[in-house]
Amino acid sequence: MTAIDEITYESTSRFAQVRDDLRLHYHEAGVGNDTTIVLLHGGGPGASGWSNFSRNIPVLAERFHVICVDQPGYGKSDKPTEHPQYFVHSATALRDLLDHLGIDKRVHLLGNSLGGGAAVRFALDFPDRAGRLVLMGPGGLSVNLFAPDPTEGVKNLGKFAFAPTRENLEAFLRIMVFDQSLITPELVEERFAYASTPESLAAAKAMGKSFSGPDFELGMLWRDAYRLRQRVLLIWGREDRVNPLDGALVALKMIPRAQLHVFGGCGHWAQLEKFDEFNRLTIDFLTDGAE
Repeated sequence: MTAIDEITYESTSRFAQVRDDLRLHYHEAGVGNDTTIVLLHGGGPGASGWSNFSRNIPVLAERFHVICVDQPGYGKSDKPTEHPQYFVHSATALRDLLDHLGIDKRVHLLGNSLGGGAAVRFALDFPDRAGRLVLMGPGGLSVNLFAPDPTEGVKNLGKFAFAPTRENLEAFLRIMVFDQSLITPELVEERFAYASTPESLAAAKAMGKSFSGPDFELGMLWRDAYRLRQRVLLIWGREDRVNPLDGALVALKMIPRAQLHVFGGCGHWAQLEKFDEFNRLTIDFLTDGAE
C-alpha cells in the first residue's frame, strides 16, 4: 500500500497501450486494497484525472485501489478524433484498460459531469463489471426540466471552443464553482496549457460533434437509466450552473436504486468544494455492506 504522503502526480502516473490505436494515461494508488474504484473526470477544457481528483485520491486510496483515468482526448491520453458517441468511446476505452490491467472483478465508478455519463454508459454496456456508481452532476442523465438549455456552463464551454483564450477559459472555470477562491491563476494556467494545444482542441470538437452524430441517442442515458441495477448515489451542488439541480429529477425517478444528496453552497465540483463531506459520503456509500 502507498503511504498518503507518497501519493504525488509522478508516483501515481502510469501509461497503458490498451489498443493498437489508443494509449491511456491514468493514476494508480492504493495498490493492494481489495476493491477498485475508477475515477472519471469532467469534460471542461484542460480537464484531466489529476486536475479533478488529486486531493481526493489520497483519501480514497486508504480504503480502495484507485484508478484515476485521463479519458480519451484529455490529459496525457491519446486524442483520437474519429470515434463513436463519446460515452461509448470512453466506456469502451475503460473496459480495455481494465482488461489490460487484469481487473475482472466489479469496479465501483465515480464520475463527474462527462465522466458521470461515461460511468453510466460503462454500467449499461458492461453490467457484469460495474459495481456501485457515484455520479456528480452527470452528463447524459441530467435533463433540465426548468432551467434553460443550454445552460451558462455549456454556453461558456462553446465560447472557449470558438475562441480558446485564457479569458474564456477562466470565465468557464468560474461558472464551475460557488467558491470563487478555488479558481486561482495557477489553475487557469495549468488548464490552459492542456486545453490550448491543437490536439486537445481537435479532440474537444470531435467529442462535441459526437453528441449530434448518427449515434447521438446513445448519449441520452436517461432513457436507459431504468436498466441500472446497482445502487447509485447522485450528488449535486445546489448552485450548479452547468447541470442544474432540476436535472437530477428524471434520473432520480428512473434509476431503481437511486438516492440523491444535495450540497448547498456548491457548484459543479462537489469533490473539491465539499471535500471532507464528499469523501465521507462516498466512502460510507461504497462500504456500508448493504445490497
